[in-house]
Amino acid sequence: MKLLAFETATEACSVAIYVDGEVRERFEIAPRRHAELALPWAGQLLAEAGIARSQLDAVALSRGPGAFTGVRLAIALAQGIALALDRPLLPVSTLAVLAAQVPPPAALAGEGGCDIGAPHAILAAIDARMGEIYTGTFVRQGDGLQATTDESVVAPADYRLPGDASGWIGMGTGFAAVEGALASALHARFARIDPQALPHAADLARLAVEAWQRGEAIAPERVEPAYLRNNVALTLEEQKALRASR
Repeated sequence: MKLLAFETATEACSVAIYVDGEVRERFEIAPRRHAELALPWAGQLLAEAGIARSQLDAVALSRGPGAFTGVRLAIALAQGIALALDRPLLPVSTLAVLAAQVPPPAALAGEGGCDIGAPHAILAAIDARMGEIYTGTFVRQGDGLQATTDESVVAPADYRLPGDASGWIGMGTGFAAVEGALASALHARFARIDPQALPHAADLARLAVEAWQRGEAIAPERVEPAYLRNNVALTLEEQKALRASR
């Protein structure tokens, strides 16, 4: 299996190549430089792996939610390459890519109250700006990762964590958004929170391979971004109301 993966949905830009179980990645926190970096990195990674674009089986992309321009860029890059090569796409949730950074349960045994072998409940949260966050919950058991709720966009103060269990693991910039409102409200139910975590294309590539094995590859023209909201900017009145509430 050989695939190229683009992750540009946040301030971090990363590209990875997966070749028969080996992953190579370029990663940089580079706001507004994603378009400049992504394609050259892809070329470098292909050269390092010693393969041509024509040898790729598929192209993976982070479909959002995330920054509108970043999500669109990943789709444009992946579609362009896939259409030129007549290859399928493997779109993956950006929140799932973020959650995939959490190691298998055995690797976190004893850390912050994490039990050996117990499934890990994960809340992935990305700063959506405008006083909101993108959220998704997942469970990791062994090497597997499964979504347990729909993705959502919500104000941190309005978010409700499912169930009443503790020992959750929190990942992403949503925990630092709006002066850390989400972390402050839910800290008692979390064993660990990483508010600086950003998605990586290496994790995207691994999740995409799993999706390939499940038969989830799609034609390039069928890819749909996960924006979760239609408003890209607050009106002047909404900005004033937000400032007044802080």
